[in-house]
Amino acid sequence: MSAPEALEPPSSLASGPGERDLVSVIVPTHNRGYIIERALDSVLAQSHRALEVLVVDDGSADDTRRRVEKYGSNVRYVPRPNGGVSAARNTGLALATGEFIALLDSDDAWLPWKLEAQVAFLRARPGVGMVWTDMAAVDEDGRVVSPAYLRTMYGAYRKTRLDRWLRPVGTLRDLNASVPPEQTDRTAWEGDLFSAMFLGNMVHTSTVLLRRERLRAVGGFDESLRPSGEDYDFHWRTCREGPVGFLDAATILYRVKGSDQLTAPAYMPDIARNNLRTLENRLASDRSRLALPGRTIRRQLASAHTWLGAELLLGGGRPGSTRHLARGLAMHPLRPRVAVLLLFSLLPFAVLRTVRAAKRAALRTPLGRFRG
Repeated sequence: MSAPEALEPPSSLASGPGERDLVSVIVPTHNRGYIIERALDSVLAQSHRALEVLVVDDGSADDTRRRVEKYGSNVRYVPRPNGGVSAARNTGLALATGEFIALLDSDDAWLPWKLEAQVAFLRARPGVGMVWTDMAAVDEDGRVVSPAYLRTMYGAYRKTRLDRWLRPVGTLRDLNASVPPEQTDRTAWEGDLFSAMFLGNMVHTSTVLLRRERLRAVGGFDESLRPSGEDYDFHWRTCREGPVGFLDAATILYRVKGSDQLTAPAYMPDIARNNLRTLENRLASDRSRLALPGRTIRRQLASAHTWLGAELLLGGGRPGSTRHLARGLAMHPLRPRVAVLLLFSLLPFAVLRTVRAAKRAALRTPLGRFRG
């Protein structure tokens, strides 16, 4: 087995124009040898053939390297010490040489026409710096459990209408790409999503294609937002830099309920904490740009505090739950459920543990109930 490849990223992220038509595909992974071939096969099956595939192995201890290296020169294997998904993505972004950049989590898979349709869209809309899509949810056996899962997973879609922020600019039929006939009537959208993103993330990472110049303006992922919940900040900063596009059709297969996913229940307190931090950071730097009423902003902050407080409480009575629940209730009062959670947070830990065991099903909030 050859020695690990030395990492020598360029001095600045996404410098230069990149190789025309080339899509650099960044696949971060950690101990996903059992499923990564599914992801890589889906990349190599793309109808858009100009590809550069970089698998950034974030300190795996399984057989990931063996499985990746069997693809030979079609896939570049990049090992690095474990530093989290943001650090792994940034390593790949720094090494990418393409005109376009795509991100794929190692347990997801693409449909064959994804990149061709997205490249065609960006070619037709020169002012758009990023395009994302819907996704189909699949179970551990690959069976489709939801053919259009984006609006289910991301609660922001239930808080605002997409057509308030984006305008239709045709259908997928107009792209002259290898789109399946049943998808050609789906709408393509373009516009400014910056203010809408205050209501929560609306972009799923594995569906994204970016122009190189947009990535250069945005910069990389914030590596301090770990172990999970880093995507919201990155996609919001992407929307901050200019118009974005949305193809309202599923182009990926998103695995749900995997125990090793960074959206698993064990990570919910971290996701909620990073959600609140992202909101507060954006408010501090861009409050004047938000085309939202003050009441909406206060309620979204209240929701973020409440979500974090609930996750801290129901995840084991961790310190801080009372403070965040109280803050959320003060910013948006008259919510009995939140008041009940706040009262429970004041109980001694031993009592709380007993009550929580008895009431868990009644009190536990599904993902998105308090999520920003």
